[in-house]
Amino acid sequence: MMEKLQRFGGAMFTPVLLFAFAGIILSLAILFQNPMLIGSIANEGTHWSNFWAIVEAGGWTIFNHIELLFVLGLPIGLASHANARAALESFVVYTTFNNFISKILELYGPTFHVDFTQEVGGASGLKLIAGTKTLDTNLVGAIFIAAIVVWLHNRYFDKKLPDYLGIFQGSSFVVMLGFFIMLPVAFLTAWIWPIIQAGIAHMQALMVSSGVFGVWSYVFSERILIPTGLHHFIYQPFIFGPAVVKEGLTAYWLGHLSEIAASTEPLRELVPFGGFGLHNVSKMFAPIGIAAAFYATARPENKKKVLSLVIPTALTAILAGITEPFEFTFLFIAPVLFLVHSLLAATLGATLYLFGVVGDTGGGLISALSQFILPMSVNHSDAVIKLFVIGFIFSAIYFVVFRFLILKFDFPTPGRVVDEEVKLYSKDDYKAKTKGSDRYQEQARIYLEALGGSDNIASVNNCATRLRVGVKDANLLADDTAFTKGGAHGVVRNGNVIQVIVGLDVPQVRDAFEREL
Repeated sequence: MMEKLQRFGGAMFTPVLLFAFAGIILSLAILFQNPMLIGSIANEGTHWSNFWAIVEAGGWTIFNHIELLFVLGLPIGLASHANARAALESFVVYTTFNNFISKILELYGPTFHVDFTQEVGGASGLKLIAGTKTLDTNLVGAIFIAAIVVWLHNRYFDKKLPDYLGIFQGSSFVVMLGFFIMLPVAFLTAWIWPIIQAGIAHMQALMVSSGVFGVWSYVFSERILIPTGLHHFIYQPFIFGPAVVKEGLTAYWLGHLSEIAASTEPLRELVPFGGFGLHNVSKMFAPIGIAAAFYATARPENKKKVLSLVIPTALTAILAGITEPFEFTFLFIAPVLFLVHSLLAATLGATLYLFGVVGDTGGGLISALSQFILPMSVNHSDAVIKLFVIGFIFSAIYFVVFRFLILKFDFPTPGRVVDEEVKLYSKDDYKAKTKGSDRYQEQARIYLEALGGSDNIASVNNCATRLRVGVKDANLLADDTAFTKGGAHGVVRNGNVIQVIVGLDVPQVRDAFEREL
C-alpha cells in the first residue's frame, strides 16, 4: 500500500512542476502593471501595461485549467504502459463526467440543492471546465476520475475482443467502460459534493482559527513526510486545492497580488489563511546553516572538498527550493537530523506567521522575489524585513543546533570520516555528464545494473528528484557506491522499494531507464 501511495504522490508532482514557471511569470506580469512600483508607464491603457496584461493572460493558463493538468498528468505517471493513450482516455472520460453533471444539475438542480442558474465562481460552487458549466470539484474530482481511468487502462487496454469487435479494443474500450461508469458517478457527485463543499467551508474556518499551531502542524507534517513521498498529499490541497480557499492559496495570492500590494492593512488581516503558504520558507534559510555546519565539522584536510560539495547544493536549494540532497543526506547518516530539520522548519513558518508574515513565498528565492519580496516592498516592507531577519536568525539556529548534534553524536556527515573520499564527480561521471542526452542513458545503464538488471525490476516511477523503483529481490542490489558512480546523491532502501536520489534530471533519467528496460 505504501508503495502505491508513493507512486501516486510522485505522479501528482508531474503537473506541479509546471506551476513554478507560471507563478513567476504571473507575479512579474502583475508587478509590471503596478504604477506604485513601475511609475506612470504602468498606468492602465499604456502600451507597457497592455503588453504585460497579455503576458498575464497567458500566465493564468495553467491555474485556470488545473483540473485538466492533473487529469492528463496522473495517467502519464501512473499508467503501466501506453501512457499517452491513457492521458487521452482520462481527458475524454473526465469531460464526459462533467457533461453528465452539467445536464443533471440543469434538469434536477433543486433536487440536489444546487442553483444551476447562478454564474460560475464565487459561492455558487460552479465552474467552467473545458467549456462546460459543472460542479467545482477542483483537484479532488480530477484526481478521482483520473485514478478510475488509470485502473481501467491498466486492466482493460490490452484486453483482446472478438475480431468483429476489434474496432472497440484499446482506448475505445477503456473510454466505453468509463462512459458507463461515469453515469452513476456523476449522479453520486451531484448528490454528495455540495455536502462536501459545505464541509470544506467549515474546515477552512477551523484551519484559519487554529492560528500559529495550525501553521506549525501543517509545515511539520509536510516536511516530515518527504521521505515517504506522501508530503504531496499535505501541501497540494492547501496550495492548489480548496483546503483554505476555494481556488487554492497560490492562485488566490497571485490573483489578488495587486490589491494586496496596494493595501496598507496588515498582511495577516488581508490574507488570514496566508500562513499556510509558508511551508517552503525554510528552503531559503535552512541550507545556509546546514551547509555551514557541514563545513565547520569537517576534518581540516577535507574542508575544501566539503565546500565544493555544499556550495552548489546550498545555492540550488536557496534559489530553486530543491532541498532533497540535504534532507536525504540526513536520512542516510542520521535520521534524527531530519527530524530536527522538520521541527525547525515548522517553527520558522509558525514564527513568521506569529509576527504577521503571510503569503505564498514560492519555492525558493527566485520565485519569492517575484511573488512576495518585490510586490510587498512598498506597503509591506516590514513583512519583507521580518522575513529576512527571522529567516537569518533561523539560519544561525540551524548552524548551532546541527553543529552541536554532529559533534555530540559524531554523525558521519560529509568530510568527517577518516580517509573518506569527498567528491562530486569521478572522471567517468564527468564524461557522462558532458555527453548531453547520452549521459542520461549512461546513468540509467549504471542504475539498472546496480538494481540487479532488467529481470529484477517490478515498477518504475519518479518524483521531483528521485527515481523510485520496485525490485523483485532486494538482495540483488549493489551497494551505494555503485549508484554514486552514475551521479546519484544516495539511495533510500525500504524493503523492495528503492529510491535513487538523482536530482532535477530525474524525468530524463527515468525515460532513459525505461528505454534500457
